[in-house]
Amino acid sequence: MKKYRNGMEAALEVVGGKWKSIILFHLISGKKRTNELRRLIPDITQKMLTQQLRELEKDGIINRILYHEIPPKVEYEISEYGLSLKTVLDNLCLWGERHLDKVYGDRSTILEVYYSDDTYERM
Repeated sequence: MKKYRNGMEAALEVVGGKWKSIILFHLISGKKRTNELRRLIPDITQKMLTQQLRELEKDGIINRILYHEIPPKVEYEISEYGLSLKTVLDNLCLWGERHLDKVYGDRSTILEVYYSDDTYERM
């Protein structure tokens, strides 16, 4: 059994890294298919997206929904357990926006804003 020095290590093992928090950010707003996530996160490779989704599913953070139809359809959604991360993710996002203001003076020149219809726009 792995030993942790503190809760932060345990949390970061589950949601740490470059992509997992971004995937969760998008799934908080509702179910998404793999291709939708690829469009929302254009810099992630298909291999990495698949790996991250599998790890999040294994840890119980997201649910994989397989529809038995032809062609097969798969959607991902945040699990009830994963929803417990919403406040943390919201606060991390707000901190990031404040950080951009501090570093760049005006985040509106560099931040793309996410809208619920899955489109991005400049602020």
